[in-house]
Amino acid sequence: MITSNRIKLGSWLRTHKTTLSIARSLNKLSYTTTSSMHVLPDFIIIGASRSGTTSLYEYLNQHPSIIRGVGKEIHYFDKNFDRGIKWYKSFFPTKRKKSKLEEKHKGKCLTGESTPRYLFHHHTPKRVLELLPNVKLIVVLRNPIDRAYSRYHQQVAAGLEELSFEDAINQEEIRITDDMKNMEIDENFYSVNFFRKSYTTMGIYANQLKRWFEYFPREQFLILKSEDLKSNPSEIYNQTIEFLGLSKHELNSFESYRMRKYPPISDKTREKLTRYFQPYNEQLYQLLDRNFDWK
Repeated sequence: MITSNRIKLGSWLRTHKTTLSIARSLNKLSYTTTSSMHVLPDFIIIGASRSGTTSLYEYLNQHPSIIRGVGKEIHYFDKNFDRGIKWYKSFFPTKRKKSKLEEKHKGKCLTGESTPRYLFHHHTPKRVLELLPNVKLIVVLRNPIDRAYSRYHQQVAAGLEELSFEDAINQEEIRITDDMKNMEIDENFYSVNFFRKSYTTMGIYANQLKRWFEYFPREQFLILKSEDLKSNPSEIYNQTIEFLGLSKHELNSFESYRMRKYPPISDKTREKLTRYFQPYNEQLYQLLDRNFDWK
């Protein structure tokens, strides 16, 4: 009922431009005047999309010493950077709330966010470093073939993709090249189209991690295998909690979030993508000195 009313209110506001403008101004005034009361995130899940980041984020927020922020994918360091730090801080708890929780649990409490597109975005690592030099960075990587196919079906379900998967990956370079170049050379340019249509490009993880490693030391990263998160979520959850420096805490269940059912990928397409991704996966294994064994 509440969600329905909020949707109706949002629709009404969009049709009344003067009222919407006033509402936005009041919202800006609110986060501008209260920003000093809020903390910044202690950790960020930076990627990869369609790899289980939502599930991991939800697991972490069930820990008694983690305070959930407002919203999961804030997109501050890529799409919304022009909104400023005061806007970003408004998504996180107040200093008072964090202090009270630390007093209650007699130890540190953390808050964080998860925006999986950060991993790829060219200008995000530098922006994060300038604001959060000591932030903990969590990466979840999935077999790039399965990630691409999952992303494709997400777009189909949203009515944003009409091509077959095979045609979509064959035309990917034509569809995204200009946007990718523009994002790389212009830090103020952001292409939603690129992230919607880059099925295979987003799975070339080594190049993305290299950009991050130029700005942050390896010890600030926890790099997880998506397949391990799915098969043994308790172990991955505890590994992440340890990485964040928090006490152990057992969860009663590990629900999978944002799971989608779709027909299996054809053997022919999988074989084609296996050959395509093999050299890139080898680069990743060498970079991390770890074999993900993606067949």
